[in-house]
Amino acid sequence: MNRPSPPPFEDRTVGEIAVTLPGATAVFRRFKLDFCCGGDVTLADAAARRGIDLAVIREALEQLDKHAGAAAPEETAALIDHIVRRYHETHRRELPELIRLAARVEAVHRENPEVPAGLATMLDRLLHELEEHMAREEAELFPMMRSGGDPTIAQPIAQLRHDHDGHGDLLRAVEEIAGEFRLPAGACRSWQALYAGTAKLVDDVMEHIHLENNLLFPRFERPAEASPAAG
Repeated sequence: MNRPSPPPFEDRTVGEIAVTLPGATAVFRRFKLDFCCGGDVTLADAAARRGIDLAVIREALEQLDKHAGAAAPEETAALIDHIVRRYHETHRRELPELIRLAARVEAVHRENPEVPAGLATMLDRLLHELEEHMAREEAELFPMMRSGGDPTIAQPIAQLRHDHDGHGDLLRAVEEIAGEFRLPAGACRSWQALYAGTAKLVDDVMEHIHLENNLLFPRFERPAEASPAAG
């Protein structure tokens, strides 16, 4: 049975969008829409109160939705393009906002024993490690794969697999700091958005690692004569 489609953005409250659509808080901050204390109004009402074109905000939110829904293609060059667009670009877009949210939650709720102390620092570390990793893929490994690979490709792949193990350790630390994303009673919308976005980030990074470790990399770890041609 097909799930019913969610209501259009304009009919949903700003607060509900903020806690269910990762990246939405950055959009709302750009348009100076209050998603925390003033988040109980619909997006249409919030835009009208600020005198902002609803269509512009809706387009920005729809772009976030599109990034979340793409399926992985089979062909090698298309798969690489998908990894860059769906994961590399998404991590670069979402992690800075999550770091900002985490720092805000930690500062505002520092007296709460359930505050995720150290989450902003851990997310910042993840961002820097992912950025270095992704830059090497984009500058070195992916161009090599697009040209069909060569006998030296096993070494960078092995290093990137090792990086993935470290990323997995960081993700487990993030989950531990955030208490497996269980929200305390009365958590504000910033806290809710932080946990929704960070849980989605963890899922994304794990799927990213899965596509590379189990689908892309093995194509080039076979004997040279079996390496796929670039598409």
